[in-house]
Amino acid sequence: MPLERLILDASEPPVNLLAAWSFPVIPFVGLALAQVVYLRGWSVARRTRPRELRPWRAACFLAGILSLWIAVASPIEALDDFLLAAHMIQHFILMSIAPPLLVLGSPTVPMLRGLPRFLIRFPAGPLLRTRWIRSVLRFVTHPVAAWLAMNIAYLGWHVPALFELTFRSERIHDFEHLCFFLTSLGFWWVVLTPWPAHARWPRWATIPYLLSADVVNTVLSATLAFSGKVLYPSYVAAPRISTLTPLKDQVAAGAEMWVLNSIVFLIPAVVLTMKLLTPKALRSASDQTGTRTVA
Repeated sequence: MPLERLILDASEPPVNLLAAWSFPVIPFVGLALAQVVYLRGWSVARRTRPRELRPWRAACFLAGILSLWIAVASPIEALDDFLLAAHMIQHFILMSIAPPLLVLGSPTVPMLRGLPRFLIRFPAGPLLRTRWIRSVLRFVTHPVAAWLAMNIAYLGWHVPALFELTFRSERIHDFEHLCFFLTSLGFWWVVLTPWPAHARWPRWATIPYLLSADVVNTVLSATLAFSGKVLYPSYVAAPRISTLTPLKDQVAAGAEMWVLNSIVFLIPAVVLTMKLLTPKALRSASDQTGTRTVA
């Protein structure tokens, strides 16, 4: 099968998965620009903020960019119309891999410092100073708003009627992915509070914040795994490219969502719990050691 047909014809499954990489131009340009702007700003801001912008933060941001590219251009994208399990892996990357990695990069200052000066003068600078923009940013990064937005998007788009719409229109499918990514970015912003942001709630509140999100994930995952019937008719009609029946494919998708998302939610919850239970004296000693190391 010619490569052009392999990439563009979504009505047939890919024959050679190694060749099933696509090249979506708009996402490529956007991700490449974000990477260049961030690295430019990170190198400038790091001169005065070496502690806040350590090399591992830049590595996290670049890993987030790479994971987004894998989600939209790799064989995972080529398989999502034929295997629900592949589709859920794509959603997992867009919601639980790329957003926390990008947030760990502390992107606010590097992205602003990396912009050309003429864009800072207009429109970025004046726009960011307007009261309504600041109010919107404060609202979307409030813990309640961020939690509701991410979980409503997560549950809502997996309702069969809405999920089936993504098979009828590529634009709706792209909008679904954008909803997943942006709402998850806000969710993880609350959890990780990247510099120079400040936590809006006490740190202990992050634990029920994460655990309650895991409960939502468990409900949806268990529904897919144990419903006993295929919830998305498009996968019944899709060509079979594996030995999995549509129902077994759905069970596999539910299981992987359950395990992978739970790991991502529970690891920071456990780390935060251990940190909060550590005596203050030990925490202070650890912080001082870290400061001496940086110095």
